Amino acid sequence: MAKVLPPPVLIVRPQRMQRRWRRTLLLGLAWAASLLLATLLQERFGILADQSAVARAEKERGDLLKQVAVARRGEQVATTANGELQQNLRDRQEEIAGLRADLAFYSRLTDGHSKPEGLNVHGVQLRVGASAHVYNFTVTLTQTLKSGEVSSGHMRVSVSGVRAGKLVTLGWGEVAPNQDASGLAFSFKYFQQVAGTLMLPDDFTPNRIHVEASAGGDGARAEQEFAWNDALTAQEFVDVQH
Repeated sequence: MAKVLPPPVLIVRPQRMQRRWRRTLLLGLAWAASLLLATLLQERFGILADQSAVARAEKERGDLLKQVAVARRGEQVATTANGELQQNLRDRQEEIAGLRADLAFYSRLTDGHSKPEGLNVHGVQLRVGASAHVYNFTVTLTQTLKSGEVSSGHMRVSVSGVRAGKLVTLGWGEVAPNQDASGLAFSFKYFQQVAGTLMLPDDFTPNRIHVEASAGGDGARAEQEFAWNDALTAQEFVDVQH
């Protein structure tokens, strides 16, 4: 009798759960990949946006720097122009003052009331010197009759004032010890301004200044006395010799 083998044992395993787990895993991976991609794209777009903002900011900064430079240059030009204008204005005012002084001087020199003298002391001006008790002076000499002729000679000054409670007069040799004892030389046809320096003692208070001019050729002589304070504030004329 033939031996009959037993029928094979069939094992049935469920496949539905494995497929579901695999699908879930794939979906999770896909979601993670999409999230990573989105993050990378966002960062990339953010970097591009930042770079664009930086570029715009740099351009705006450059434009502002150019505007500031133009404004600063304009201010410098305006300041320079204003300084030059102010200096020109001061120069014109000084020129006008000098012309007015010259006009007044020539008017007095040529009017019909001038003294009929060959030599005349027209005025004196005093200016404080660089050291104490030192004064620079300018004496204006004129002649009104000897037209076209040269008047030559020497001029000296003396100063009257108070010293040790007494009225004294200091001669030329005392107030100008370092200058020619005969005085300051002059030579002119119409007028001349003669300049010199005075040195006064420390304990001396000046009140008046006396000017004496003498022409050697014809013996013409002129003297004039002026108040010290008036001479200190006298209008300065342009130094012209003829």
